[in-house]
Amino acid sequence: MTALDDKTVVREYFNATGFDRWSRIYGDGEVNVVQRNIRIGHQKTVDKLLSWVEADGNIADLSFCDAGCGVGSLSIPLMELGAKSVAASDISEKMVLEGRERAAQILGDRPQPTFEVADLETLSGRYHTVCCLDVLIHYPQEKLEAMLTHLGSLAEHRLLVSFAPKTPLLTLLKRIGEFFPGPSKTTRAYQHREQDVIACLQAQGFTIKRRALNQAPFYYSLLLEAVR
Repeated sequence: MTALDDKTVVREYFNATGFDRWSRIYGDGEVNVVQRNIRIGHQKTVDKLLSWVEADGNIADLSFCDAGCGVGSLSIPLMELGAKSVAASDISEKMVLEGRERAAQILGDRPQPTFEVADLETLSGRYHTVCCLDVLIHYPQEKLEAMLTHLGSLAEHRLLVSFAPKTPLLTLLKRIGEFFPGPSKTTRAYQHREQDVIACLQAQGFTIKRRALNQAPFYYSLLLEAVR
């Protein structure tokens, strides 16, 4: 499958059945056991990122880019914490519309994230901090360097990225899961080697400041904070 095909699959999935599934996971409604564990794991990643941002104590001065924002699970809390601005984007129009609606409900008259429909590789601008959570799982290894390089070009100081780490155990679990197809299957799930991600970030002048593995059953995500 070509890179363009992967992008098309992701866009179409999250504008159709994927939207219904993931908007429930990122909400607070009824979900099945697997989806509940994914919700818990993803929230751990969001909470860890927010704790790092809060620990630095200067969020009111910072501009953020939330690439692959989904329904605003990160963008909205960043604005609640007092971020100067948050540019939130997603490849799925339905996700963006849902994120904008949730932000209006939660934030009310307070400043809102700026939502737009855009794929990661077409984003432009400069931001103090660029965030990209659990997006790389949808794209193959051969796209990793280009995507990380583009994200890095948007970041003036910090890039926060999470991905499914490639380990022998997770590789085995993924292969086992392929024997059990069903309606809950999503797009292709790609794992990436931590050393490959770090090497790409270092090539752009970043150093790794913080690292956290966040997991729940059926969810594994490695969060890296890279700074210049």
